Amino acid sequence: MLKRQFLRLFTALCAAGALTTALPAQAQAVAGKDYLLVKPVQPTDAPAGKIEVLEFFFYGCPHCDNLQPALKEWLKRKPDYVDFKRMPAVFQDSWVPLTRTYYALEALGQLDKLHMEVFNALHRQKVPLRDAKSIIDWIGSKGMDRKAFAEAFNSFGVTGRLQRSIALTKAYDIPGTPAIAIDGQFLTAPSLTLRQDRSIDYGRFFKVVDELIAKAKAAKGSK
Repeated sequence: MLKRQFLRLFTALCAAGALTTALPAQAQAVAGKDYLLVKPVQPTDAPAGKIEVLEFFFYGCPHCDNLQPALKEWLKRKPDYVDFKRMPAVFQDSWVPLTRTYYALEALGQLDKLHMEVFNALHRQKVPLRDAKSIIDWIGSKGMDRKAFAEAFNSFGVTGRLQRSIALTKAYDIPGTPAIAIDGQFLTAPSLTLRQDRSIDYGRFFKVVDELIAKAKAAKGSK
């Protein structure tokens, strides 16, 4: 039932478009409305004392692109005990090349330089990054070594990370992107924290994220 609700709200998000003006603080987040409980709870890779926060995204998703400025600001103020990681979601085979792109850039130490450039190429410059050849050609235009990138793109390590993305997308039952998972227990998304007119409220969204982080930390502290 929760997944159906998420899907209804995600459809409304697609129809409503993206507005970014935040509303004043609202009531506490409600399970089944503002966030979903992850069942079963998923193991995390966070160091001891840390709360893992995963951003499930897809480079080709316009809503993921729209989230990035607000996410960047949130990352500047997130608690020190938050272990934030990006996790490319994979719903279908056509998403695989861009997921490989993320992990190849990570392997080559180029994410800080080119992560947002991939979003820009797809959503503002309208570069058709659909397959390995078009992606490698674009990477070459950015001054990177095409051969080194191609080797990383097709490497065993990147393939392993791709398989983990596929597995986690299923394990968390991610119905759409973007979505944020908190400590393997909670899942929320901008599409769950919409205003009454069904427009996006990133201010409200990150208040929910902060509240769920605090809830996860309190639960760990009580054990």
